[in-house]
Amino acid sequence: MRERLRRAGVVFTAAALVVAAGFAVQGQTEAGRYRRQLTNTYYHAFSELTTAVGELDAALQKSVYATPGPLWRGLCQQIGAKAAAAQAALGELPYAGRDLERTAAFLAKTGDYAAALCRDGDGDGGAAERLAALAAISRELNASLIALQADLEAGAMDLPQVERAEATLARGGLSGPAPEGGTAFQDVEADFPEMPGLVYDGPFSQHLVDAQPKALAGLGQVTREEARQAAADFLHLSPAALTPAGSGEGVLPTWSFTLDQDGAEGYIQVTRQGGQVLAYFLDRGTGQPVLTADRAVELARNYLANWGFARMEPSYHIQREGTLVLHFAPVVGEAYCYPDLVKLTLALDNGQLLGFEAHGYLSRHQDRSFPAPAVDEAQARQAVPQNLSILAVQKALIPTAGGTGEVLTWEFKCQAADNRHVLIYVNAQTGLQQNILLLLEDETGTLAL
Repeated sequence: MRERLRRAGVVFTAAALVVAAGFAVQGQTEAGRYRRQLTNTYYHAFSELTTAVGELDAALQKSVYATPGPLWRGLCQQIGAKAAAAQAALGELPYAGRDLERTAAFLAKTGDYAAALCRDGDGDGGAAERLAALAAISRELNASLIALQADLEAGAMDLPQVERAEATLARGGLSGPAPEGGTAFQDVEADFPEMPGLVYDGPFSQHLVDAQPKALAGLGQVTREEARQAAADFLHLSPAALTPAGSGEGVLPTWSFTLDQDGAEGYIQVTRQGGQVLAYFLDRGTGQPVLTADRAVELARNYLANWGFARMEPSYHIQREGTLVLHFAPVVGEAYCYPDLVKLTLALDNGQLLGFEAHGYLSRHQDRSFPAPAVDEAQARQAVPQNLSILAVQKALIPTAGGTGEVLTWEFKCQAADNRHVLIYVNAQTGLQQNILLLLEDETGTLAL
């Protein structure tokens, strides 16, 4: 939460008044200079967006006429790269997350689909039709952005100013009403075509959009008040401490609530099906860390046990700004089930829960049992390069590359000659390498890439 500085001046002499006036003029000049710099940054970002979308459109149009082979794969790589560049430029624009929501979704889905085609090819033979549908959308989007760019350059339209963005955030964030004059992007979205259903091994696949959360299967709908009670039980608070804050849609529709804890603002979401807590965060600063990572892990285990999570084991963690972010996975038959991760954030000054997120767990968790692996540990070791030293081994259920399936593997934690740690995942059915992760480790914790 941004602290607003208040200015006060006391006039003692006429000379002091003149000095104050001089500083005011200087301050206005500085503010004007910074405003011009920021406006120029926005115009540059919009120009970058228009350029990237134009190049994305060109690659998509070419893909319509390409046949499978090196050129086709190269075009898919271009599509992914240009979509990523357009997303980066979009992120620099004010209101883009709200006013260009469908544009952002189009760029994200198109880029991910192209990456999946590069990785997995066209398994069901439908890529040509889907790419043609995406090309039709990109043609319209490109034309709209070019027209808007022309209006901006001619002075017929202006990008939203910083003051409007600050006013919007002050009124409650992106869910608040659009500030006056902040609709320069809305015409782009007005007639945005419907996205085609993309069925592939990736997070935007239509079958995932339509999929039901596995951990909520068979559970009934809860009312707002029932969800409020569930949130209160989760936080050990009175339901009266929670204020309704609307509802969310999507794969996991939710009831939302806000709260105040010792002057800090909190926010919690409860699924409308089943009344399970989906996410929680508390926005407060943290003091000097006094807890070790081991102590924080112990506290996190206690939180999970109190919430009814059975046999959860920590994966990797990272420390940042006085907090520890931990990922826990359920263990079934000695296999760590990584698709079912739960994330917690704890304050290291007093162990208070600052964050919780269970999207993966609620979406993927189910009763599981694993048959004996066709490839035993000794056989799986043959897939680990000989220049790596094996430090530890365990069974692990991991998502497929696109995130839509699951594979039982042997997880080997290894050390390279340069002391870097590497995770090698070997398919427990085929004995072939399934995935490789690099561990970035420092005093703040461990991050897997």
